[in-house]
Amino acid sequence: MMPTFAKVPQFLMDGCAVLRTRAWKSHGMWAGKWMAFQDGITESLTIQRRVGTLPSRLKVLYITTLHRTGGWLAEAFANDSATEITLEESVGATAGLSRLRDEVFDAVLVSHEPGVLDALELIEGLRGGGADEPMIILGTQNPQAIEAECFEVGADAYCCVAQTTTRSLLWQFSRALERHRLVRENRRLAQADRQRLEQEHEEAERLLAQQRVLVAELEQLCSDGAHKNPTGAPVDAGVALDQAPNSSKASWIQVSNGKSLALPDTLVHHYREMLRTYIIMGAGNLSKEMTRLAELLALAGISAGQTMQLHIHVLEELIHGLGNRSAKHVLNRADLLVLEVMVHLAERYRQQYLERTNPPCQLMLPGFNEEFG
Repeated sequence: MMPTFAKVPQFLMDGCAVLRTRAWKSHGMWAGKWMAFQDGITESLTIQRRVGTLPSRLKVLYITTLHRTGGWLAEAFANDSATEITLEESVGATAGLSRLRDEVFDAVLVSHEPGVLDALELIEGLRGGGADEPMIILGTQNPQAIEAECFEVGADAYCCVAQTTTRSLLWQFSRALERHRLVRENRRLAQADRQRLEQEHEEAERLLAQQRVLVAELEQLCSDGAHKNPTGAPVDAGVALDQAPNSSKASWIQVSNGKSLALPDTLVHHYREMLRTYIIMGAGNLSKEMTRLAELLALAGISAGQTMQLHIHVLEELIHGLGNRSAKHVLNRADLLVLEVMVHLAERYRQQYLERTNPPCQLMLPGFNEEFG
């Protein structure tokens, strides 16, 4: 399958180039589709060439003993011209550790001779010290007897001298290099993802703090005129609503100016559930619930600033419970929710204002207005 597929790309690339030129002349949309098709073919071929090809050159450290030097191995690599191998020989575990400390190698090949050089113990120590180079054990024992132990200590492969060819050993190096490259890439992507989540949570905390400051400033501006009780004294923006006769249970919400605002537990719980539902369903699906919530807020006399404080309090609890999940989607949906709530609340207060300024009056029956006129 692979040789047959390898002959097709040039034909497809030339055909895509011709069709792309014609498509640009006919319609821009088709040109974009052909360009995407060509890019997909190029990416697929690049992946296949990278996976199915030996590395062009390697620098390998061979840790061995005096009984088995690396001359024969270097000669074997030289006879097989598939890959240019630079073999650095090191006698003994101590010398090998020194070379790994001072130089950089693409892979490490360790000779296993029980009683003289224990490759399992050496590789286990190297992995424990943080070495992440591909490591292959070369020995004389049967692979079925020692291969599992090699994997347990962190070796990438075990090759028996009597059963392994030079080309097979090169492919073992290639697979080990590819595996370690993927591990490093996954580690880098995981670290980038953690950093992105941390930045999103920090940004969410900053936005919530800014919203708290904004609400506190608005409450301070409105405290002189809008929040007046009948005696003329200013009413505290954090007045406890649980002083009402029908609100014995209340949740205290911390306000940025050091004061606390008490709201009924049922209202806080209702808003918390609405926020969670809104994050999942989005805008336009909870219009009836929005209307009922605005009526409850208006009947309780809760101002827009207090509603915003309720929103920030519930949103903070939700963000702190996200853990390692992203907070960007939650913030976007929460902004839409508070905007929609404010619109409904303003409309509800406008209706109350109109009802008070223009109260209903009893109209005269037909004919009576002429008689009493």
